[in-house]
Amino acid sequence: MTNLNESHPNHEFATTDAAQLARRIQHTLISNVLTEALWEAHVAECLKYRFHAAMIPPAWVKKTAQELKGTEIRVASFIDFPYGTMTSRGKADEAQHLIDDGAEEMDLMPNVGFLLSGMEREYRGDIHGVVEAAGKVPVKIMLELPLLNSQQRERAVALSIDAGVAYLKNASGGAVGVATPEDIRFLRQVAPAHIRIKASGGINTAQQVRELLDAGADLVGTSSGVRIMQELLRGADPAVARHSDY
Repeated sequence: MTNLNESHPNHEFATTDAAQLARRIQHTLISNVLTEALWEAHVAECLKYRFHAAMIPPAWVKKTAQELKGTEIRVASFIDFPYGTMTSRGKADEAQHLIDDGAEEMDLMPNVGFLLSGMEREYRGDIHGVVEAAGKVPVKIMLELPLLNSQQRERAVALSIDAGVAYLKNASGGAVGVATPEDIRFLRQVAPAHIRIKASGGINTAQQVRELLDAGADLVGTSSGVRIMQELLRGADPAVARHSDY
C-alpha cells in the first residue's frame, strides 16, 4: 500500500484555532465493518489535520504504528469496549498485546457492573491489572458517568485514581451520553492536578470542543474530527485553509 506518511509530509498548520484544537482531538474510528480502505482514510485524515492521536481498534494498532512512525501523532486504542465484561486477566493480557504492537495510549472499559454491585475491590482490581500491564503507557478510564448516581460517580473516580489511571474519561461515547461541560468540571474538581481529563460522547462541533476544553478537558475523543476541522477552516484565512491541505 501507499506510505501514507510520505504522502502527507510532517508540516504543521499555521498557528490557528484549527491547529490548536486539532492537537487536542483524538480522532476515533470504531466499527465492526472496518475495512482496510476505511483505515487508510482514517490515518490519512490524522496526518492531514495533525490530530493528537489516531484512536483505532486493537486489530489495527500494529499497522497504524508503522504508518505513523516518525510523526507526532500518537497511536491510541481501547480495551473491552463497549461492555467491560472481559475477565480482568484478559484485559491485562490485551494491554500487553497493544503495547507490543505499538499502542501509546489505551482507553479502558471497566466492569461497571462490579461498581453497581458494590464490589469495589473487584472494580479497582479490574482497572489496576491493566495499569500494571501498561507500565508507562497512559490508561484512560471510561467512567460511564451517565449510568451512575452521585455517590457511585464519586466512588468510580476515587477507585480509578487509586488503581493508577492517568486519565478520567466521562463516558465511552455518545451511546451512553453526550459529553457535557458539567461532567467535565465535576471530574476536574474531584481529580488531583496530575490526573488528566478526556471528554467523549456526541462531540460534533468546534463549539462543543471549546466548551469542553474550557471546562477542564485535556483531550476530546470524537469520530467527527474532520467535520470539526472543516467547520473551523471554512472561517479561516484562505492561505491557512490552503496550508491545511498538507
